[in-house]
Amino acid sequence: MTRGTSSRPVELRLEPVDNPRLARLCGALDANLRQIESAFDVAIARRGARFTVRGESEHAVRAARAIEHFYGKAEGELSLDDVQLGLTELAQGHAPAPAQEGPQLLTRRTDLHGRTPNQIRYLENILAHDITFGIGPAGTGKTYLAVACAVDALERDSVKRIVLVRPAVEAGERLGFLPGDLAQKVDPYLRPLYDALYDLMGFEKTGKLLERGTIELAPLAYMRGRTLNHAFIILDEAQNTTPEQMKMFLTRIGFGARAVVTGDITQIDLARGQKSGLVEARRILAEVRGIAITEFGAGDVVRHPLVARIIDAYERHAQSEDAPPPK
Repeated sequence: MTRGTSSRPVELRLEPVDNPRLARLCGALDANLRQIESAFDVAIARRGARFTVRGESEHAVRAARAIEHFYGKAEGELSLDDVQLGLTELAQGHAPAPAQEGPQLLTRRTDLHGRTPNQIRYLENILAHDITFGIGPAGTGKTYLAVACAVDALERDSVKRIVLVRPAVEAGERLGFLPGDLAQKVDPYLRPLYDALYDLMGFEKTGKLLERGTIELAPLAYMRGRTLNHAFIILDEAQNTTPEQMKMFLTRIGFGARAVVTGDITQIDLARGQKSGLVEARRILAEVRGIAITEFGAGDVVRHPLVARIIDAYERHAQSEDAPPPK
């Protein structure tokens, strides 16, 4: 990690001094401070309530503001997850006020809301359109927020069931290589969707709804020939669909149904030369009324701060490879 050494350090003292609050701010073994360092590419030193932030001038100032922001939040518990999510909000220039959080969803996560302008727009698009595309890198909340909207729709009785779909071929692997019966073969591909459901509804409730068929998880191949009425349907990892599969999925939508399609077009695992159905759908359907497309970027990542920088580095590398050679 490269940190500027020529800039003057930023000094701050937190008031009022409150040792338990300082401990919550710093986290176990200063884990929260390490996250702030990583997010702003700075070094932070502390003696009591005095902090010294070293790094490039603008980064150091922003990191100092973040420390003050999280000290205000540290009146209660401040987990590492709270810090990571808060850093995402601060990366947008400010922490959003409650009125900017976007739609409130009925899930067991009462703190669930859009953390970035694109996430808020995505939630609004899902609620206002019959078909919504969420396209962007890993960690931007595409799938999790889509599942949250599905749970919300089920809780409000706007739909009768939830159908979660994934293509069953990824990263060059095929189902035949996996042990067990069909359910066991498909399970690893659907595990991220299970995890989101457990977090948003609880293990017991999710299990009961799966048993009743109110929630259905299925590989994309099993959608052919079906018409889904009064359902909330999510197609995840859609970059690994072919154009034919994407068209087949989109034409499954029935009366009273809503669909969300998510994917990352930088991680296409189809055979070389095979077109991605997600890339083609984004081009063909961009102007179709009733369909919304939300594009996410590195600034929407709500994982470890390094993830956003990794995505930026790969994007810069791809652009440099695409650039024409110098004459």
